[in-house]
Amino acid sequence: MRINLTSVLVDDQEKALRFYTEVLGFVKKHDVPIGEDRWLTVVSPQEPDGVELVLEPSSHPAVKPFKDALVADGIPFTAFAVDDVKAEYERLRDLGVRFTQEPTDMGTVTTAVLDDTCGNLIQIAHVAG
Repeated sequence: MRINLTSVLVDDQEKALRFYTEVLGFVKKHDVPIGEDRWLTVVSPQEPDGVELVLEPSSHPAVKPFKDALVADGIPFTAFAVDDVKAEYERLRDLGVRFTQEPTDMGTVTTAVLDDTCGNLIQIAHVAG
């Protein structure tokens, strides 16, 4: 068994696609219209056949209170691995990305938390070793 897909719940798929590709650097893999929404996935350019991130519409009534509670408590919805958290933080900050947590060294892991502009906090992390 392996992970093939994972999702992030987004308020606006087109806005999310721009942010996740143009800012974070992912690559669009699938974009299939499904009624009012789309089956929209992105992948890492380093692993184009790897795990796909679904930019999932957040129209279900349970989603907004869930996302609002996570953001209010400062809890990231998901995490992405980076080689250098401080360098990625600076790159993204220079692109106008808002961070709720600056790079923080926690021993074997360094993390930072950003706002994805689509209702989520996302952690970037590097594990030493």
